[in-house]
Amino acid sequence: MDDKKKILVIEDEEDTQKLLKITLERRNFIVITASDGEAGIKAAELEAPDLILMDIMMPKMDGYSCLKEIRKIDKIKDTPVLILSAKEEEALKDLFTFQKISGYVEKPFELDSLVVKIKEILKI
Repeated sequence: MDDKKKILVIEDEEDTQKLLKITLERRNFIVITASDGEAGIKAAELEAPDLILMDIMMPKMDGYSCLKEIRKIDKIKDTPVLILSAKEEEALKDLFTFQKISGYVEKPFELDSLVVKIKEILKI
């Protein structure tokens, strides 16, 4: 049985999405990607990831709306969510309180620090 952890990356910036996918796959994670909130919700429901790594500012549906919808779906409502954003952490306070996010990483981010944070959240 494969014990690799599955991460869903919801990120509209193509270069950032590719960088995250390559980096995380090299660290032995299974990575699914989505380019906007709507696609992210569908992918989350279909794939039931172990962790969702999500941007806030995205086209079609922003991260706030996406997260609210994810929290309504029983099979993924408790999935840990790590926010990636250029916004300051203080501006995201409501997400921590009301949408149960597991953490926040400010853009631009350092890849090794991000991986450490992911492993902490997944307890690996």
